[in-house]
Amino acid sequence: MNVYLKFYVSEKQRHHGEMLHEWLLEQAKKLGVPGGSAFRAIAGYGRHGHLHEETFFELAGEMPIQVEFVLDAGHADKLLEELRGHKLNLFYVRYAVE
Repeated sequence: MNVYLKFYVSEKQRHHGEMLHEWLLEQAKKLGVPGGSAFRAIAGYGRHGHLHEETFFELAGEMPIQVEFVLDAGHADKLLEELRGHKLNLFYVRYAVE
């Protein structure tokens, strides 16, 4: 079974001094995940309801980034377990795909 796994992070979030979206991609690569992508949003709002839009006046680092993978369930479990070991509190979605 294949799984779609998508994480939502802020472009300013870091882990061990590295941009979090880059760190996530690197961790997945180390675990043998065949591919992943990161996409920067042009607008969005989160649980606090504050709308962020990509404009000249928007503060840098506030836009959401989606980091996504299509992978087998075993790799998804390994990646999530690795992230739990780092005690990261990340919002993500996971569902089966064909």
